Amino acid sequence: MAGPLPEGNPMPTDGTLPDGVSVGADLRSMSAYVHVPFCRVRCGYCDFNTYTATELSGVSQATYVDELEKEIILSGRVLERAGITGRPLSSVFFGGGTPTLLPATDLVRALESLRELHGVVPGAEITTEANPDTLTYEYVEELARAGFTRISIGMQSAVPTVLATLDRTHNPQSVAPAVEAARAVGLQVSVDLIYGTPGETLSQWRESLESAIALDTGHISAYALIVEDGTALERRIRRGELPAPDDDLEADMYELADQLLGAAGFEWYEVSNWAKSPTERSVHNLMYWQGQDWWGYGPGAHSHIGGTRFWNVKHPAAYAQQLALNNSPSAGWEQPDHDARELERILLGSRLREGISTDGIHPETLVRLSGDGLIDSDAASRGLLILTLTGRLRADDVVRRVAFE
Repeated sequence: MAGPLPEGNPMPTDGTLPDGVSVGADLRSMSAYVHVPFCRVRCGYCDFNTYTATELSGVSQATYVDELEKEIILSGRVLERAGITGRPLSSVFFGGGTPTLLPATDLVRALESLRELHGVVPGAEITTEANPDTLTYEYVEELARAGFTRISIGMQSAVPTVLATLDRTHNPQSVAPAVEAARAVGLQVSVDLIYGTPGETLSQWRESLESAIALDTGHISAYALIVEDGTALERRIRRGELPAPDDDLEADMYELADQLLGAAGFEWYEVSNWAKSPTERSVHNLMYWQGQDWWGYGPGAHSHIGGTRFWNVKHPAAYAQQLALNNSPSAGWEQPDHDARELERILLGSRLREGISTDGIHPETLVRLSGDGLIDSDAASRGLLILTLTGRLRADDVVRRVAFE
């Protein structure tokens, strides 16, 4: 399960947001994230707020959407009190966990409740994450009929031994049929990959990349494995059963990903994401990186409205209990100060291909970053900070230097 929730101010039982969240609302888009916290098996590297059947005492997957609908209704009351109404959703993202463990009718029902409350802009991106072995043609057809536009499939690797190390349960051969089914009903498809798994070689990573490219999707994400404290994978590494990730090898893996994906017609638009065209980019993820508004529904989900962040209680049982009392399931809220917001703007915006304005960045810092090959010199002369390939590999270092030098 995920780490502890942030410390913050206690949320009023009715969920009332602090004053001022409506300022500038008409200049920000609105999105929804729906957390589905169920998994058949907990992957050894996972630190997300997810639960297997044995960890759900007193909670039923069959009634989960009933709880979501209660929070959706409550969010309408909260937004109305805050003076924020009339903003249809630009994107909806069902994440987890494994949302597709629920029947397609449940996901559709939750989407319809969101559509009824908020409205949805024409052409809005509606995505669900999915494990490949949970998808059938009938399942994705039902989603497509209801207005879903995109599936994000957790491929992770094409190598069975790597999947086994990650405790992934699907067979590599199940990915292609899932992609084909989604495309057959007109859905955009993204596949997610993980690199840097203990014991994974550069040639194995090449095999996974080439397999993902051969699927002919429009979007591929490639994330470096993070060994989170308290996970089964971290314990295995600590006991010496598995080698720790190798930073130099991970850098080679990233460079190989950028090389192969670029040759296959993909263009990076965020440090860990590549798309074949701007229309294939993840609208929902861009919304996060650009600091727009979103409401996160479900246990442990985080929200961001008008500069205020708030988050729900973690366990599904506690979440259901609060909603049964007609209370907000939010556990707390915070309003980051100016310095924190500026650091976040730099941290998120610099990861994008479009970069960020150099306004406010010390000129000598820009000269040093250019000299070190971390940012594009021509872009810097035009007032933009855009990472080079080397800069993407050292993105955290760039942020530190921009923010604190």
